[in-house]
Amino acid sequence: MSTRTRRHFAIFTTASLPWMTGTAINPLFRAAYLAKDGDKDVTLVIPWLCLRDQELVYPNKVVFDSPLEHEIYVRHWIVERVDFRPSFSIKFYPGKFSTEIRSILPAGDITECIADEVADIAVLEEPEHLNWYHHGRRWKNKFQRVIGIVHTNYLAYVRREKNGQVIACFLRYANTWVTRIYCHKLIRLSGATQDLPRSVICNVHGVNPKFLEVGKLKLRQLQSGEKAFSKGAYYIGKMVWSKGYRELLDLLFKYQSKLADLEVDLYGSGEDSDEVRESAKCLSLAVNVHPGRDHADPLFHEYKVFINPSTTDVVCTTTAEALAMGKIVICANHPSNEFFKQFPNCRIYNSEEEFVQLTLNALSEQPAPVTDMQRYELSWEAATDRFIEAADINPHAPESRAHQTSRASLPAFLRTRRLKQNLEDASVYLHQALSGLEVTRCAFGAVPKTLQPDEQLRKDLGLAPPPKRKKLKFKLMT
Repeated sequence: MSTRTRRHFAIFTTASLPWMTGTAINPLFRAAYLAKDGDKDVTLVIPWLCLRDQELVYPNKVVFDSPLEHEIYVRHWIVERVDFRPSFSIKFYPGKFSTEIRSILPAGDITECIADEVADIAVLEEPEHLNWYHHGRRWKNKFQRVIGIVHTNYLAYVRREKNGQVIACFLRYANTWVTRIYCHKLIRLSGATQDLPRSVICNVHGVNPKFLEVGKLKLRQLQSGEKAFSKGAYYIGKMVWSKGYRELLDLLFKYQSKLADLEVDLYGSGEDSDEVRESAKCLSLAVNVHPGRDHADPLFHEYKVFINPSTTDVVCTTTAEALAMGKIVICANHPSNEFFKQFPNCRIYNSEEEFVQLTLNALSEQPAPVTDMQRYELSWEAATDRFIEAADINPHAPESRAHQTSRASLPAFLRTRRLKQNLEDASVYLHQALSGLEVTRCAFGAVPKTLQPDEQLRKDLGLAPPPKRKKLKFKLMT
C-alpha cells in the first residue's frame, strides 16, 4: 500500500506496564494487532512517570531510569505473548500519579506527542479520563478522526464513596461534556458504561493468545478422555471490595450450608487484601486467599470453574480469559456480561438461589467444547475487526478538510452545521478556560501544577522548557 493511502493510528492510553491494569494491557494488544498486517502506521502513546511515582504505581519494585528502558520492557512483554513481530512505535507523554483517585493523569498538552504531519486517527483509551483536565490543542482540529474507547464505569465506583450520588451526578455531566467536544465517535465496551453522545456499544477487546492455546490443550484432553481439570473454583481480580469480593463473600456466607463441599481460591492484591482475608476466616467454607498472580500462570490451568460476581467492570478481561481457557464461568446477569452470553460455558445467574444451583452444577459437569468460531470471537483478530467497523474508519487517507467542506453546498445544511459548530466551539472555549486555571483544576481533582510538565519530567523526556509568557506593555496616550 502506498504511503499516500496509509492511515496512521495514534493510541493514547492512561496506564502502562508493568501496572497490570486493563488500560495498560488492552491498548498494547490493540496497537500490536492494528499493525500486524503492515498496512497501517501505529503509534502507542503511554504515560511516563518520574521515579517517585513509578515506585507508587508499579508492582514488585519494578522501575525504569529512562523511557528507552521502559519501552524495552513493554516490547519484551508483548513479543512473548503474540506469534508475530509487532511493528508499532512507542511514544511517552508526561504523567503524574494521583494518590486520591489512584490514576495517572496527563501533565501538559499530550497532543504534542504526535507531529502534525502524521496526525490522522487518534484513539483515546478512556477519553473522559484523558480530557477531564485537557488544556491545549483541540483533538478534532489536530486529527482527522478521534475515536474514544470507554473502558471504565466511573459512576459505579464513585457512588460507593462518601457523597457518591452527588459526585456521580457531576461526573456524568463532565464525562458527557469532554467526550462530546473532543471525540468524533465513542465506542462503549458494554452497556455498563454511561450513555454518551455519538456512541455505540461494541466489545473491541480480545484475549491474550496464550489463553486460547490453553483452551485448545484442555479440549484435546477432554476429547481423549484425560482429566483436564484437577481443581474446583477460583476468582482473580484486584483485591478491593468494589471488584466483587464483597458480593462473593456475602453469597458464600449466606449459603454456606448448601455449598458445604465448595472450596474457593481467591487471588488478588490491593488495598482491601487484609479485610478480605479476615472476612474469609469467618466462613465455615474453605475460602483460601492468595496474593495476586498473572492469570496466565500455569497454576490457573487446572481450575474448572471461574466465579465472578463483580458488577463494576465494563467487560471483565479475566472472564474472557477463563472462557478462552475452556472453563465454566459463573457471573451475574449484568450489562458488563452481555458479550459473554453467546458462549455455552458462561452461566448467568439472576438470583442468589440461581447462583448456588449454577455453582453446584458447574462443579459436577464438564465444560462444553469451545468451537473455532467461539475461539475467534474471543481473539484480538476479531476484536480488531470489530473496532475498525465500530469506529467507521475509512481504510484510505481522507481528502483535505478544505476540500471536504467545499462539497457541502446546501445553505440549510450549512447553517445547521455552522450553528452546531459554533456551540461546540463555545463549549471548547469554556473548558479550555477552566482547565487553564490552577485553582479550578485543583478544585476539581487535578494533580497540582500539571498544567505543564515539571522540570524532572521534561528532563526525562527531553522536552523543551515551557515558553515564557510575554509581559503586557501599556503605552500611555499623551
